[in-house]
Amino acid sequence: MISPTEQVGHVSGELIDPHALMAIRSLELRARVVVEGFWTGIHRSPYHGFSVEFTEYRAYTPGDDPRYLDWKLYARSDRYFIKKFEDETNLRCHLLADNSRSMAFGSRGYTKAQYANTLAATLAYFLHQQGDAIGLMTFDEQIREYLPARHRPGHLRHLMLALEKPATGAATDLVAPLKRVAEIVRKRGLMVLISDLLAPVEALERNLAALTATGHEVQVFHLLDPAELAFDFDKAALFHDLESGRKLYLDPEAVRHEYLRRLGAHNLAVETTCSKLGIGYRRFGTDRPMELALFDFLRARMAQSKFTLRSRN
Repeated sequence: MISPTEQVGHVSGELIDPHALMAIRSLELRARVVVEGFWTGIHRSPYHGFSVEFTEYRAYTPGDDPRYLDWKLYARSDRYFIKKFEDETNLRCHLLADNSRSMAFGSRGYTKAQYANTLAATLAYFLHQQGDAIGLMTFDEQIREYLPARHRPGHLRHLMLALEKPATGAATDLVAPLKRVAEIVRKRGLMVLISDLLAPVEALERNLAALTATGHEVQVFHLLDPAELAFDFDKAALFHDLESGRKLYLDPEAVRHEYLRRLGAHNLAVETTCSKLGIGYRRFGTDRPMELALFDFLRARMAQSKFTLRSRN
């Protein structure tokens, strides 16, 4: 059996290399390239079940109005499906993008912040096409930009401009942004946190718990550079802590084991916290094709709610 992720790779033909994607100067164009590639892959899919899952239909259940049955789809699939209504699928989503100084690190020719902002732009572009309301909060040790969730002409462009601003903050402080967004966003919706999560887990847990307690669904993208995940530096060098400003001369071979042990413990604690709170969690390196991140997001949404993609064709 082919897994959903393998299907995306298969039907897309060729996933976009993140390095090539980041070479596109316009953030909005990057997002459009990813989304267009994603849709192309979906529409080329030879797998019936996969294709039907990503359409504007849902399975018929007793009590549904039979007038909305799609008989052509029944003829092809021998299964009953009905059209989704707009009020079943509209979403209110806030994207929370970390722009602290640690996000300015990158070993692949682009930074974690560039990858994170491209992911946020991709999700915004996609959901905007779906007719959903999208909001944005960028933060470091304080909130830098906030746009309430809207779906109106010009809003997506304002959101893209906010995401294009460089990461200039110092320390990562998830406490203030998460606390503030819980205070100002009263209507229940989806919160998508995109961060390297280089912050104390205890504080993260308290504020994520406060966010979920208000009724919001929360999804977390935990992004790390491949060099951070492997710590595969091969020569002694001066390492600069981007958040504290400290500089240390280290032999990577001597500290690699302890570094990876501590990183693993931190990542496991974050993942455990999210699982305990019922939060969707995905961790991956910034060398991962963006289409797969988009697919992970959509699969999680469909697993947890009535969300269904509305095909443009």
